[in-house]
Amino acid sequence: MVHIVITYSFCGRVDYGIYINLYLGIMKKNMGSTDRLIRVVLALIAGVLVYFGVVGDTVSYILLALASVFVLTSLVGFCPLYVIFGVDTCHRKK
Repeated sequence: MVHIVITYSFCGRVDYGIYINLYLGIMKKNMGSTDRLIRVVLALIAGVLVYFGVVGDTVSYILLALASVFVLTSLVGFCPLYVIFGVDTCHRKK
């Protein structure tokens, strides 16, 4: 479920934002096993590239951050971006 909210900052500026209800009642698995496996493999490849120094300093931080997100979402089985874009790769029995 996606909500569009309007928040007011302390400076009087209006911020428009999108947030997702991630509490356990709404956070349902939306990643299939193939999707999760691909993310873990990509995270491992990124880790190896950083470990052996194939990529530069800034790129290595970006790759490690992306790899961390990939591993975390793979372990949980939920991707918040999939909710925003309406994607569901988890094949459930009906």
